[in-house]
Amino acid sequence: MKKLDKKQNAISQGLVFTALPVFLALTSCAVLADAPLMEQGIQFGDLAPGRVIVWSHADRPARMMVQYAFNEQFTNSRTIRGPYALEASDFTARQDLVGLPDGKDVFVKVWFEDLTNSRAKSEPVLGHFHTIGKQESIRFVWGGDISGQGWGINEAFGGMKIYEAMRQVEPQFFISSGDNVYSDGPIPESKLAENGQVWTNLVTPEVSKVAETLDEFRGRYKYNLLDHNIRRFNAEVPQIWQWDDHEVVNNWSSAKDLNSDARYTVKDVPTLIAHATKAFHEYAPLRPHDAEESERVYRKISYGKLLDVFVLDMRSYRGPNTANLQTQESTETTFLGETQLAWLKAEIKNSKATWKVISADMPIGLNIGDGTVDDIPNGTPRWEAIANGNNGAAAGRELETARLLSFIKHEHINNIVWLTADVHYAAAHYYDPSKAQTKDFSPFWEFVAGPLNAGTFGPNTTDGTFGPQVVFTKAPPTGQANLSPYAGLQFFGEVNIDRDTKAMTVDLKDIDGMPVFTKTIPAESNRD
Repeated sequence: MKKLDKKQNAISQGLVFTALPVFLALTSCAVLADAPLMEQGIQFGDLAPGRVIVWSHADRPARMMVQYAFNEQFTNSRTIRGPYALEASDFTARQDLVGLPDGKDVFVKVWFEDLTNSRAKSEPVLGHFHTIGKQESIRFVWGGDISGQGWGINEAFGGMKIYEAMRQVEPQFFISSGDNVYSDGPIPESKLAENGQVWTNLVTPEVSKVAETLDEFRGRYKYNLLDHNIRRFNAEVPQIWQWDDHEVVNNWSSAKDLNSDARYTVKDVPTLIAHATKAFHEYAPLRPHDAEESERVYRKISYGKLLDVFVLDMRSYRGPNTANLQTQESTETTFLGETQLAWLKAEIKNSKATWKVISADMPIGLNIGDGTVDDIPNGTPRWEAIANGNNGAAAGRELETARLLSFIKHEHINNIVWLTADVHYAAAHYYDPSKAQTKDFSPFWEFVAGPLNAGTFGPNTTDGTFGPQVVFTKAPPTGQANLSPYAGLQFFGEVNIDRDTKAMTVDLKDIDGMPVFTKTIPAESNRD
C-alpha cells in the first residue's frame, strides 16, 4: 500500500515511460525546480471535424502553450498562446485547436509558462491523435465506472490496465459514459477482495473520505490521473465525457436527502452539486457550451456521413426518484426534461449520418433500485433509472421515453443504437416491440459496458415495458457482488463502422482486450 501526499504526487508524475515513442512521452525527470509542473499530463476531447480540445493542468498560476504539427519532428509547426491557468479553475486550462485537416495524424506539445518575470517553462508533455477522414472507417471505444467501491489504483496489479487494453485497439475516440469518479466512495489503503486476496491502493487525502469541499471533488479527478495507463491513454485518444451520479453523490437529483448519511457533514445537496459541477467542468476535456448554458453536458458530435454521437445528460434535469408509477407526465416523471428532449428529437431527425449513437449514462430497460419510498425494509421500491419493475405499460419516467421512441418510429429514423454503462457488467439488449407492453416503437439495440476500474455487480432484472431481450450478459456468478478487478470482470465496448458496407460491429471486451461478445448490425437506409 502507498499513501501519497501532495509533494509525492508531483514526484510521481515525473515518471518516464521509455517504451513509448518520443511523441508519447508524458513527462521528463529533468524538471526545473522553479518551473511549473504538469502533474496530470494532457487530454484531448470532443474531437470533431476540423477541431479538438486540448486540456492540461499546472501546479501554479501559468499560461498554457500548445504547439502542434502533422509530423513527429514538429516541422512547420504552429504554436498557440493558450489561456491562463489560475487558481479559480484549479490551474486547469483548455485550448480548442481549429482548422485541422481530415484524416491526419496530429502531434501536440503542451507546456506552461509561469507568470513571474522569469517566465519559467515546464517540461513539455507530448501526445498525438488522428483526425477522422471523410473516407475512413470509424473505430471507437466506450465504458464507464472508474475507481468505484474502493477499488482504486493498485500498482502491484498494474494500475487501471483496462485503459491500456483500450489504447491497443487504436480507437479514434473514447466515450466516457459517466461515473468518471466516485466522489461518494472513499478509497482505503487496502481492501479485502475475493478469494482472500488483498487489494492495495494508492491513496491521497482527497479520496480518503466522501467529497464535500470543492478541493475534495477536484481531488477525485486528480487521483485517477495518477494512473500511468490513463495518462498514456489520454495522450493518444480524444474523449467524449458525460456524467452520471457518482460525480456528485449516489443516485442524486435535486431532491436527494443526506440527513441520515453520517458520512456527510455538508447536508446541503445544492452545495455538493455546485462543487461537483465545477470540478467536473474543470477536469473534463469537453468543449464548453456557450453562455446560454455554460455548464451544459448534452451535445451532438458529428463524424461526417457515417456517424453522429448524441451525448445525453440524465442527471441535471430529472425529477426525484419515486415509485415511478405515475400514469401522467409531470415534474416528478421528468428524466431528460422537455428542453433536452426537444433538442434530441430535432437533432436525430435532422441527422444525415448513417448511424446515430445515443450515448446514455443509464440503460432503458434495466431495473435499478434506490431503496424504498418509505425507507423501510420490503417497502414500496423507489427507482433510480427509467424502468419501474412492473413489466406493464409505460408509467412514470417511461412515459417520456415512450414519447421519444414513438417519435423515432413515426419519423422513420433508422440506425439508432444506444450505448451505456452504469450497472457494472457487460450486456447486449434487443428491444423488441412484439414482446413489449408499450409497442409504438421501432426495434433497436442497447449495449452496456463497464466497469473500467470498479466493483463488478449484476445482472439486473429487466422491465418488460419496452420488450428488452437479453441477448448477452457477463456478470459475477449468482450470489457474488462487488468483485474486484482481480476477478477480470471489467469490460469496455468497441464499435467499428465500415466505410464501404456501412455495417456497425459492436464488441464487448474484457480487461485484457479479449472479446466476450460480438454483434454486427447492417445499416438500413436513413428513411423508409
